[in-house]
Amino acid sequence: METLSKEEEARYGELQEMALDFARHGECDILESMLKSGLHVNVSDAKGNTLLMLAAYNGERDTVRMLLSYGALVDQRNDRYQTPLGGAAFKGYLEICKALVEAGAEVDSDNGGGRTPIMFAALFGRVGVVEYLQSVGGKGKEKKIIGFSPRSVAKAVLYVKMLFTGKPKRSLVA
Repeated sequence: METLSKEEEARYGELQEMALDFARHGECDILESMLKSGLHVNVSDAKGNTLLMLAAYNGERDTVRMLLSYGALVDQRNDRYQTPLGGAAFKGYLEICKALVEAGAEVDSDNGGGRTPIMFAALFGRVGVVEYLQSVGGKGKEKKIIGFSPRSVAKAVLYVKMLFTGKPKRSLVA
């Protein structure tokens, strides 16, 4: 078996960093060419964030779909035990949540401390994401957050945001 020189290892590390940035910023075509050239689809950064996690968290829908088509592990956790679905739910990216669920993401997976993607969505006022995750079998509809349903929590968060920002509710729904 051939071993890599220190220079080759350093260059491969640089390429991985570039790929992670491409995932984060939605440079889908360039990232896909790297995958076609042999880059592993589940490469991760020092914190365990995979290409899929970074694309999902940053709202890069096309990149998420491309990575899934290359076999990215849909429930791969980072060092904080978070999944791509947890990140997308937290940010309110409904279309990305749908793509991840369609690819087999666990809707009720523990994303650290017993928190699920539905809880993340609720606590940040992502009503649309809460409703979608519940519609596809999320047990979150039975779980209560400080005694309230996730949907009620999400709506309350939106209402409070509206009071402080003056923005109409529909602009806050994700």
